Amino acid sequence: MKRIHQGSCHCGAVRFEADLDLAQGTAKCNCSICFKTRSWMAFVAAADFRLLAGQEALADYQFGKRNIHHLFCMRCGVRPFARATDAKGNPAYALRVNCLDGVEPQELAEAPVAYMDMLHDDLRSAPAETRHL
Repeated sequence: MKRIHQGSCHCGAVRFEADLDLAQGTAKCNCSICFKTRSWMAFVAAADFRLLAGQEALADYQFGKRNIHHLFCMRCGVRPFARATDAKGNPAYALRVNCLDGVEPQELAEAPVAYMDMLHDDLRSAPAETRHL
């Protein structure tokens, strides 16, 4: 069941909340940026996301096809979420699960994880090896 989760960057300048059910699934990806930052994400529709503070502290990084806005805090460097569109073209957010505040370890451990082989632009398939992600 969806509930309001709050999250933030490390220094607290960027704070957000989102209506999210971690039991519905999370994702890890092997693209170059997700691999280097060990990204663990949960996806929400734009209507389920609210930026509470820190718009002025956010900077945007894009690469490759420039489809995703990888937002990061200019003060502490943490990337609490990214902004993009879902498969149907609707605005959506990829929240960094590790930036959610106050989530019980049990809830994190039980959250299903799907793997995406975005290193090879294959959203629907898992990489051959996922243990390192």
